[in-house]
Amino acid sequence: MNFSSRLLEEAVTEFARLPGVGQKTALRLVLHLLNQPAAEVESLGNCLIKLKHDVRFCGQCGNISDSALCGVCANHLRDSATICLVEDARDVMAVESTNQYKGTYHVLGGLISPMDGIGPSELNISSLIDRVSKGNIHEVILALSATMEGDTTMFYIHKKLKDFPVKISIIARGIAFGGEIEYADEITLARSIATRTPYDSTFIH
Repeated sequence: MNFSSRLLEEAVTEFARLPGVGQKTALRLVLHLLNQPAAEVESLGNCLIKLKHDVRFCGQCGNISDSALCGVCANHLRDSATICLVEDARDVMAVESTNQYKGTYHVLGGLISPMDGIGPSELNISSLIDRVSKGNIHEVILALSATMEGDTTMFYIHKKLKDFPVKISIIARGIAFGGEIEYADEITLARSIATRTPYDSTFIH
């Protein structure tokens, strides 16, 4: 792609680094911004800078937050004895949109994937074990995507938690194998959580 401006090329290159954004889409976005008032572009830039510098992660569950505790963990009306284990903040949003789950969350920050060099130490697993070891948790719901990486992660966590006096359950497989939590429709996801079953390691082959 030939650019008439070095600055334009640099901007397109940066936008193209975003997931799912190719050069043509990046060029369209950059040209759109060039046609907007300077104040609007500066507002977008300042918003992104503030997001990067000021966003925090909940000290208890690891969810994205504006304060030390996220809104869910700080809500005394939530069932703090139940933890829904999810991959990332997008899955928290997906489950919350069902309006069916009243417990808390624990965000792993990814899934175990040896092919990608992601092992248990790269995820928020030790903090989950710490929460469970305190004895105030009655159930951990494994709400991870129905993929090979998701199943591997659930198998590992089940091994780590099985000796604790805590119920370990898995959401019903209304979500097809290979499907991701964030893309499931609200009704299917709500039913999957409501009809969760005890986790059994025989699910993993």
